[in-house]
Amino acid sequence: MAEIIEIHNFDAPELDIYARLSEVQLLRLYEPGEGVFIAESPKVIERALNAGYIPISILMEKKHVESEGKEILECCPNTPVYVAELSVITKLTGFQLTRGMLCAMHRQPLPSVERVCENAKRIAVLENVVNPTNVGAIFRSAAALHMDGVILTAGCSDPLYRRSARVSMGTVFQIPWTKLPETSCWPENGLSLLKQLGFKTAAMALSEKSVGIDNEKLLKEEKLAVILGTEGDGLAEKTIADCDYTVKIPMSHGVDSLNVAAASAVAFWQLGNR
Repeated sequence: MAEIIEIHNFDAPELDIYARLSEVQLLRLYEPGEGVFIAESPKVIERALNAGYIPISILMEKKHVESEGKEILECCPNTPVYVAELSVITKLTGFQLTRGMLCAMHRQPLPSVERVCENAKRIAVLENVVNPTNVGAIFRSAAALHMDGVILTAGCSDPLYRRSARVSMGTVFQIPWTKLPETSCWPENGLSLLKQLGFKTAAMALSEKSVGIDNEKLLKEEKLAVILGTEGDGLAEKTIADCDYTVKIPMSHGVDSLNVAAASAVAFWQLGNR
């Protein structure tokens, strides 16, 4: 059985990881090691554990020890578990927990682009998508709608940030992904590498040269990278120019575009590896 520790001292250093360190600080906590992230809700924690992530500690509502959190705790017999009433935890963390449970976990080394693309037929590439909610929603769509992997440019929000992982419903732990290093020159080097790996590249963007998402040649491509751009501005002109296809989703009622998360779901459904 896990060690249950009721919270009495808010200043305990063991609670810094939940109450006093930002997600950026957690990411860099063990540099040059892999850092830490916080998984929120039993479903997300369960999927992270199933993917092999190692827990550091758990913070949860006391009432969930014998209910929603019971199976999680049975999987973490040597992990310290800090418990309190919801009002106390909300005061400590500064936000109300989703289903009353957080778990601090060690990050894993990210795989190479080549590893993510190995045996993949369809991958999603996110260019500077900075909103954690959008990143999480895109991962959920990618996992559900037949993408084989996800690659993010250095300017994207981290998929393991608490909100991203929660919005993804833990699918960020179920689909291979990696992030291009900050030293990588995007789009030049990134697109060149994808093409070396045999992928045709499809920029999701509005352009006079755009083909429809149901274009027959596009659908027949053996290996395809679907590239989505940042909120508001979309893809960089250089990225669009260097891709093999520019692709648009047909619109009605005078609407010119969709939110990037919504657009990703439509694109993945049409172009996914079914």
